[in-house]
Amino acid sequence: MRRPAFYSRSPRGPQHAAATDVPDASGSTDPSAVPTDPGAKIRRRWQPGRWSFGLLLALCMGFSVTAALMWPHAGTRTFTQKDIDAAVLHTLQTATLPSQAAKAAEIIRPSVVRVVGYGPEKTTPEAKVEKRGRNLAKGKPPEGDEPPAGPVERGVGTGVVIVDKGIILTNLHVVAGSESIKVTFADGLEAPAVVTGVQPENDLAVLQAQKLPDDLIPATMRSTADLQPGDQVVAVGFPFGIGPSVSAGVVSGLNRSFRSPEGKQELGNLIQFDAAANPGNSGGPLINMNGEVLGIVTAILNPTQQRTFIGIAFAVPIENAATAAGSPPF
Repeated sequence: MRRPAFYSRSPRGPQHAAATDVPDASGSTDPSAVPTDPGAKIRRRWQPGRWSFGLLLALCMGFSVTAALMWPHAGTRTFTQKDIDAAVLHTLQTATLPSQAAKAAEIIRPSVVRVVGYGPEKTTPEAKVEKRGRNLAKGKPPEGDEPPAGPVERGVGTGVVIVDKGIILTNLHVVAGSESIKVTFADGLEAPAVVTGVQPENDLAVLQAQKLPDDLIPATMRSTADLQPGDQVVAVGFPFGIGPSVSAGVVSGLNRSFRSPEGKQELGNLIQFDAAANPGNSGGPLINMNGEVLGIVTAILNPTQQRTFIGIAFAVPIENAATAAGSPPF
């Protein structure tokens, strides 16, 4: 910031000093020799220019203060707490605020990825149901065959980034038997991925993406130690390949068990929830209202052969999932 100029109050220099030492007619500079002039002393004290300016400045300041005190403050208003409360209430009544589920989904969105495994097509009942769902989502006949453009999509699921280096958690059944894996990040970047770890007892797989977005944001994980039935949760994923899709519900129970329809595997210590989940949600995050990951969606219960959601789904607690990726427990 420019500093303002300062004006010195000292004598104005040699010329002023020279003017006061005017020699007399005889050439002497002795002050006692200078003729005494009573009028000159009065003139030096009076200095009309300086006194006039000072008087004018004082009058102007006095007038300004008086005008400020007497001028009516038109158009100004002092707001009270009652006015502020009324304005806040009006905003809450008229503005549309995002739901808790919407805010939670927005937080987790940058960390959710679409996972596709390529290889020989699965022939299990679940795979056939998933294929029919994908066909319907694409506007094709349910039993229609997909055009063989490149490798066959063996399975479509979801994953969640837990480390910004591209470490992704998903379900083992999503990528098992795949010859290659592709993940699609939130910004649209597609990258190959490889399996770096598995935990079959919890149906978990750890992927490492080979290419990363510039601003990859990992999810925040939250312990389930204080989780209770009735707590609100959100599931985010790619049901039948559509997404990312968001569904909301509550925790229905804890420490549940699930046996696969074929009876080949039994999972324990699961979170039961009623947010809608379908084939393709597998491997996606189950989050709380703060967007923190509580578990990995892994299965749905349907006693019929349709293999679609009827209100009961399960997730592996994040404590188990984190150990699969080598992360320490909470």
